[in-house]
Amino acid sequence: MKPVSFASRPRMLAISELQWMCHLVHARTGVVVEEDKVYLVEARLAALADREGFGSVRELLAGLRMEESDGMLHRAVTECLLVSETSFFRDLHPFESLRTTVLPELIERRAAQRTLHLWCAACASGQEPYSLAILLREHFPRLADWNVRLIASDVSHGILRRAREGTYSALEVNRGLPASLLVRWFEKTGERWRVREDVRRMVEFRELNLAAAWPSLPPMDLILLRNALLYFDVPLRRAVLQRVGRTLAPDGVLVLGAGESPHGLDDGFTAVAEERSVSFRKNGIRGTT
Repeated sequence: MKPVSFASRPRMLAISELQWMCHLVHARTGVVVEEDKVYLVEARLAALADREGFGSVRELLAGLRMEESDGMLHRAVTECLLVSETSFFRDLHPFESLRTTVLPELIERRAAQRTLHLWCAACASGQEPYSLAILLREHFPRLADWNVRLIASDVSHGILRRAREGTYSALEVNRGLPASLLVRWFEKTGERWRVREDVRRMVEFRELNLAAAWPSLPPMDLILLRNALLYFDVPLRRAVLQRVGRTLAPDGVLVLGAGESPHGLDDGFTAVAEERSVSFRKNGIRGTT
């Protein structure tokens, strides 16, 4: 990871302290804090310091230095600096491809086993896996008596707690979620909306750090790893894609973000264009993780 240089601007912390914070996040999660996002570091740390009862960001930093690396404050600081941008049916076109091509083909190939394993990695506050669950309920009723395992993972313990709760503000449900689906699959709770319990039960949320050792996972028929590689450096992108290749079933499908591709990182994948979306298939069978 290259040292972050930081533009000259008023700061609560010294450059060396800010760099230390960014290295901490990188070491724990693999996420690289880009220079043009550094202004967020102090703002988020200031909010965290206030919530945790510290008099200043510098006092928060002092407390962090005194704590063991696996302590709660380290977790809180790391999680507050992570990007968790997401929305329901984000970018739409990948979900259209899932509905019209990817899932129908997978279902036909799995008809004998009547089993599907799906994984939404780096799921943030849960909108993506819930979107996928709603898609399955809306368009694939034949899966009602199948063994469908939908795993959703993220590195942030706090954001996963939000995802499991499945409760969203009016602003969040208005981003990408059609009104018809809101009425059908959500329940109003005060000023917020909660995903229906039967849909919440479809998703198995797990804490998983893409930059660390992965737990045992079944061979995945579909992996959504969208807009996560963008935050990693090149070596980690390569390592994650290699692990994905070993986790993906031989005829499974990988979906990345619009600005992401294995090209130049891992030659084990082939791009497949589907209308206005692209997904990736493995070139050959790889070993187990």
